[in-house]
Amino acid sequence: MADSAAKRETDSDEPDDLSLKVKRPKSDNENGRGLGAKDSEPKNILSGFSTSKVLSDSAREKNIFVHGKLADQEAVIILEKTPIREDTLAELLSGSTLKLELKNDIYSTYRLQAPSHLNEIKTTVVCPATEKHVKKYQRQESSLVEETGEDYQSITLPYIQKQSFSVQWVFNILEKKAEADRIVYEDPDPKVGFVLLPDFKWDQKQVDDLYLIAIVHPREIKSLRDLTSEHLPLLQNIFVKGKEAILQRYNLPASKLRVYLHYQPSYYHLHVHFTKLGYEAPGCGVERAHLLADVIQNIQSDSQYYKTRTLYFPLRADDGLLSKFKEAGRL
Repeated sequence: MADSAAKRETDSDEPDDLSLKVKRPKSDNENGRGLGAKDSEPKNILSGFSTSKVLSDSAREKNIFVHGKLADQEAVIILEKTPIREDTLAELLSGSTLKLELKNDIYSTYRLQAPSHLNEIKTTVVCPATEKHVKKYQRQESSLVEETGEDYQSITLPYIQKQSFSVQWVFNILEKKAEADRIVYEDPDPKVGFVLLPDFKWDQKQVDDLYLIAIVHPREIKSLRDLTSEHLPLLQNIFVKGKEAILQRYNLPASKLRVYLHYQPSYYHLHVHFTKLGYEAPGCGVERAHLLADVIQNIQSDSQYYKTRTLYFPLRADDGLLSKFKEAGRL
C-alpha cells in the first residue's frame, strides 16, 4: 500500500555539487511518508556507501533504488534523473559537448554531455533503513483486490487498527511543528479546513510535473471509506480552494489539474492529490485513483456510497493486508 518514493522539496537555488535531500526514516510501525527535512549536505556522504543490491529500477522513469550500508547502517538510496526544463534548453544545447554515435541518411544519434549544473540527479537517502523500507522499494508483483463494504469492516479495518501506523508526521505539519515553510495555502477551519503543500515527488522547478497534497485538519477521517454526506462541505472546500490557490500561486487553471484520492491510501489520514494533467504521477491509474469530483457526486447521490461500495485496489505481494484477504478466502 506504500507509494513510490515520495519526495517533497522547496529548492530555491541550484547547487554546483550533488545535492542530497535526506529523508527522515520511518519507524517499523509507520506506513506514511517522512517529514522531509530540507537538508543539503555540503559533502558527498555517499562516498562511503556500500551497495548490497539493486531493489528496482526503471529505464522509463529514469530512476534506481539501491539497498546497502552507509556508515555501518542499513540504507536505501534513490537516484532519479531530474526533468529537462524548457527554461534551460538554450544553455543545454549551446553549452554541451556532443559525441557522434551513429549517422544514417537524415538520422544521427549522439552522446550529449551537459554542463554539470544541468546534469543533476535527485538523490534521496533513507538511513537507517528498516526491513519495511527495503520491501517497500523492492520490485514485486501486485494483485488486484476486490473489497466489499463487509470486507472492509471484517478484514481491512481490523488490520489497519492492529497495525497502528503512525501519522504523527502529519500532525506535525498541521500543527506547524514541521514543514511550515512549505505550506502553499491553508484554511485553518477545524471542520472543513486543510493545508496544501508540495509532495516530495515534485522539485518545484517547473509546473509540468506539479504535485501537491491537501491534508485535512479533521483527524478522525482515515480514508475514502469514512466519507459520507457529513463530509461534503470539507471535500467541496478542498476542491474549490485548492484549485484557486494553485491558480494564484502557479498560474495553472483548474482545467489542467487532476484532483483525486487514493484507495488504498499510503497513510491513513485523509488527503487529496493535486497533479498537473498529463503528468503520470505514481498511483494515478484507474485501479487506485478516485477523482474528487466523482467522489463528491457519488456521495451527493448516496450518503453511504463509500460505506457499501465494492472497491478495487492493488496490493504488493508482501503486503500484510493481502495475506489477510487470502486467509479470508477472498483471493
